[in-house]
Amino acid sequence: MSDSRPPNQLANRLAAETSPYLLQHAGNPVEWYPWGDEALQRAQRERKPILLSVGYSACHWCHVMAHESFEDAATAAVMNEHFINIKVDREERPDLDKIYQLAQQILTQRTGGWPLTMFLTHDDRQPFFGGTYFPPTPRHGLPSFTELLQRVASYYREHDADIRQQTQALRRVFTELQPEPNAEDALQDQPLQLARQALEAQFDKQFGGFGGAPKFPHTRGLEFLLRRWRSTSAHEQPDLQALYMAALTLTRMAEGGLYDQLGGGFFRYSVDAYWMIPHFEKMLYDNAELLRVYAQAAVATGEPLFKRVAQETAAWLMRDLRAPQGAFWSTWDADSEGHEGKYYVWDAAQVERLLPAADYAVFARRFGLDQAPNFVEPHSEPKWHLHAYQSVDDIAKELAVEADDAEHRLQQARQRLLALRSERVPPARDEKILTAWNGLTIAAFATAGRSLNDATLIDAACAALDQLRSHAWRDGQLWAVQAGGSTRFPAYLDDYAFLLDATLEVMQSRWRSADLTFAIQLAEVLLKEFIDEERGGFYFTAQHHEALIHRPKSFSDDATPAGNAVAALALNRLGYLVGESRYLLAAEGTLRADWPALLHHPSAHATLLMALDEHLSPPQLVIMRGQTTELQEWQQALAQLYQPQRLVFAIPNDAILPPTLAMKAATDNTVAYVCRSEVCSAPVNSLAALIAMTR
Repeated sequence: MSDSRPPNQLANRLAAETSPYLLQHAGNPVEWYPWGDEALQRAQRERKPILLSVGYSACHWCHVMAHESFEDAATAAVMNEHFINIKVDREERPDLDKIYQLAQQILTQRTGGWPLTMFLTHDDRQPFFGGTYFPPTPRHGLPSFTELLQRVASYYREHDADIRQQTQALRRVFTELQPEPNAEDALQDQPLQLARQALEAQFDKQFGGFGGAPKFPHTRGLEFLLRRWRSTSAHEQPDLQALYMAALTLTRMAEGGLYDQLGGGFFRYSVDAYWMIPHFEKMLYDNAELLRVYAQAAVATGEPLFKRVAQETAAWLMRDLRAPQGAFWSTWDADSEGHEGKYYVWDAAQVERLLPAADYAVFARRFGLDQAPNFVEPHSEPKWHLHAYQSVDDIAKELAVEADDAEHRLQQARQRLLALRSERVPPARDEKILTAWNGLTIAAFATAGRSLNDATLIDAACAALDQLRSHAWRDGQLWAVQAGGSTRFPAYLDDYAFLLDATLEVMQSRWRSADLTFAIQLAEVLLKEFIDEERGGFYFTAQHHEALIHRPKSFSDDATPAGNAVAALALNRLGYLVGESRYLLAAEGTLRADWPALLHHPSAHATLLMALDEHLSPPQLVIMRGQTTELQEWQQALAQLYQPQRLVFAIPNDAILPPTLAMKAATDNTVAYVCRSEVCSAPVNSLAALIAMTR
């Protein structure tokens, strides 16, 4: 075994990285490399296969595999002898993660996940075997990790021809994933109807959500259902079932253990069908998307629970994930003190000692402390994770108190326990600033600020946008990651698309002409660097990006909305706002590029379906001109009506505007222009008339 590390150097080559996830592995006995020329050239030189391990800092099973295998000297010796070992933070390199996750699914015919463990050829980085988590000893039908390593190394030495044949087949599959679109296909609303039917077929009528365990929030699907209900609300038979499916799911999630009942914010997903026990990592992107949909649902339904959850989620993001410069950090870990969920779970007897008897009587009934414990870890005492069981009204009746009194006691208990919990050792926080995830968060804060009439949320959106523009935008190029005092990695499609969408949302909450300029700059880079001129849509990486084995182009939503879908939605909106047909054509081309998949798997494309909806029925644009105070009054009046396909821009009279917007002339009084497609109304001079026109 060759080892070029200097004698007595305990850290491996990850020690110089800025990613908290990579730094967690810097002291492993595994001779880890970051992805880069040094590792790839050594693999070619020594003709050793590459072991690629992809994860992220808040991933519980990544920590488990690290402790069981990567920290074990004997396992590390096998890895170092037979492989060039590369560790990747999937949040820094989503391009690599997308490619090799897809390859793993093709090779194994199983779903992917993290940690991702892939074995690549030494010369052209083609995957030939892979999986996710592998245990240190044989169990659940899996071999031990060291046994697997030895088998893979032996197979690689002895079956070169077979491996080359397999990788050629994989290349063909990658190519076939991007079929030629049919330019003659008429874009119509059939996918919208099919998706609505599919979601109802998958709907859990008792607990909400779609499908069984594990359950993910699928926020864009919920937003799609809210939009479908709203689009039919004036019909003789409005789609109340769509509203019911969204509202029940939002209610069950908010009352369940998926939601942090003390501190606000959501965990990543539920391991059961009841939204009771989660995987305890808290991700910025999940909470951004859930903040957005709860704020929209609060306006759509008037439900106080949805408003409270939106406010508490925003408060958690501001308190625990907001960086001093205004942008937002990435994650809170699932583990604390080496145990998943330890920070969040309780002992019922301890809670009874901590709370006044009257408060405990309400709290225990509400959150199940009067029932059997619901959180059991091996070799640990059973605990309780807070999950709503009884309604406050039922508890009030049982205790013979007023419902308001019961609610007050519940809130007192929550506040007291949160203060006590804050004294525990908290989970680790990944303090990377990711441009894409901040884009989702900025859009969510801008949307919530309008919906909840909360200027502090709009302030936060503006501050985060300004931070990214000043630190992640340089010389006409966006960068993906800020960490350890440096800005790294040329931005991906999601960075540009999410930030473009976020900028449009901020412009609807508080007009700043510089934001319009920035939005146009982002759109121009999308068209120059990412667009597929032949087939339509956008590649995930720019044309000058590092050459990889595949240039991915995906349209379906996964943990985050699809970059292609958000790009289509945002470009369509910006195209109508500034009168730029190139943006409209690029959005249409994106829809055409994925049209066969939209027809066959519509419910997997919720965000792209929203883009399709706005292509078929262009959004209503309301351009208001006037003095700031009255503009804000008009804008807030419209924001209290749930109209997802209406964009409102309140532009002060002294704003510097491009010609297409300057044509919506200011007058001595506040005035509005209502536009759809290329047609605008005459000036509207009263708020009442404007509301009547835009209902």
